[in-house]
Amino acid sequence: MSGNAAALLLKTEGAKVTVLDSANENTLLKSTIDNLRARDVRVICGNAADTDSSSYDLVVLSPGIDPDSTLARNFSSRKIPAIGELELGWRSIEVPVIAVTGTNGKTTTTELLAQMLNSCGQKTIACGNIGKPLSEVAREKTKFDVLTVEVSSFQLETIESFHPSIALWLNFAPDHLDRYRSVAEYRAAKLRIFENQTADDVAIINAVENLPEIRAQKITFSAYSDRADFRLSAGAIVYENKPVLRLSETKLRGSHNIENLMATLAAGKARGLSFEQMVPPLADYEPRPHRCEFVRQVRGVDYINDSKATNLDAVEKALLAQTKPIVLIAGGKDKGFTFETLLPLVKEKVRSTILIGEMSDRIARDWSGAVKCERANSLADAVERAQATAKSGEVVHFSPGTSSFDMFKSYADRGDQFRALVQALPK
Repeated sequence: MSGNAAALLLKTEGAKVTVLDSANENTLLKSTIDNLRARDVRVICGNAADTDSSSYDLVVLSPGIDPDSTLARNFSSRKIPAIGELELGWRSIEVPVIAVTGTNGKTTTTELLAQMLNSCGQKTIACGNIGKPLSEVAREKTKFDVLTVEVSSFQLETIESFHPSIALWLNFAPDHLDRYRSVAEYRAAKLRIFENQTADDVAIINAVENLPEIRAQKITFSAYSDRADFRLSAGAIVYENKPVLRLSETKLRGSHNIENLMATLAAGKARGLSFEQMVPPLADYEPRPHRCEFVRQVRGVDYINDSKATNLDAVEKALLAQTKPIVLIAGGKDKGFTFETLLPLVKEKVRSTILIGEMSDRIARDWSGAVKCERANSLADAVERAQATAKSGEVVHFSPGTSSFDMFKSYADRGDQFRALVQALPK
């Protein structure tokens, strides 16, 4: 999506554009490729993309392209300037940006912000790493008061001038170690969200995070610390010792979502909104699918779809929020980290695990002796095994802890398949 958006934006602005993709042309990309060629965009696919020797003024990398890949190094070795699609889109917009990053909670917070701002009369769109790429929003030239942009580490790697007037840092936990050489390198990429901010900007940060010096004005939040501007007290989010949002008024549950609400309120305050304006749209917000989504109850067993849990921190938060004994379905693509850090919590909360995907053997080793582990050949097999294992009063929680690309198109595809399998279970 972002590559297509970048190509069309550049074409609109008069550039001569070539699109390169290492995938074979006869894939799901075919309709996209045909559309680009119809717009006089040159397209090169397969091995020829990796070895293209043409001369270019600028390379625009989609966030999924590792700068160390063969495709990218073909141009970096020739010193051709490279930016990312986020940076390209930024250079073509003329409205302020609220940027949201964090290992978890980015999408929920970005959507909360967009719903709240629009309801309060500040026209915006949730875009970037969700919805429309920033380059597509820039090309369409719709008038907005502000843009609400989810940004990932992959997008922030390749910025130069990207400058959000309000930047949100929700949290940080190890992730994407199949892309980064270390946790420190992953963290450094995310920290670039603050790189171009000035003293006139606002940084909204989790109070428990130990961040380097930031030039922007800081607003802090935490569901775990009283030393924050937005904190938790007696079932309410509190600011300057006054309750501003009672949690019973919202449809979101769990400490992680409380912090998402806090960050959203802080951004609204930075935009000049009152709490009286902000609370009603936040109370109306409905959680998206695949995020601790209740699917159905079968024979007294609850089935929860948490396919969006693509890292260990997300699994930890899901397990902490669960009060019933858990049959956990986990596993997926090997992203380069172990599951050992979850061992104490798994031992405490999980009665049995069913493991799938590339990581199944590794997770079984990491949790050996702490909990019963069995391996499933497929997600359908895992659901069948879970139904046979779970007892009335327990919960089958599908929280993979890693990404989906070993077996599925995306976390949404994975979650949709889990939901369909559960819906098909006999009563």
